[in-house]
Amino acid sequence: MLMPKKTKYRKVQRGRNRGPANKNNKLVFGQFALQSLGAEYITDRQIEAARRALTRHIKRGGKVWIRIFPDKVVTRLPAETRMGKGKGSPEFWVAPVKKGTMLFELSGIPIELAKEALRLAAHKLPVKTKFVNKDRELQ
Repeated sequence: MLMPKKTKYRKVQRGRNRGPANKNNKLVFGQFALQSLGAEYITDRQIEAARRALTRHIKRGGKVWIRIFPDKVVTRLPAETRMGKGKGSPEFWVAPVKKGTMLFELSGIPIELAKEALRLAAHKLPVKTKFVNKDRELQ
């Protein structure tokens, strides 16, 4: 699973995930992309599941870029534990995604194959998405 090699702090505060994305909102590397239409936390497992669905459908052809990385830790207290006693232990990693964030980018494959591959990947994610084409974006 994806996770940072090293972090400054073991636990982070939750914070807020509001508003549109200011960065990572343009198609940069590939020809086609999957763009989020909402704000959500995407876990390392969901990113991996989407990546597998994507690469298996394109039969390892073309090039894939993963534009998000899970660098925020989510902590949980054990089940049936009384309140208090501090912050829970780190459980899993998430990538905070805002509206307009590019999630995956593809190039080197036909548009029909890219649409279907990104559709399959989108089913693995908790956020609504749309297909973006670089040719359409430039017009």
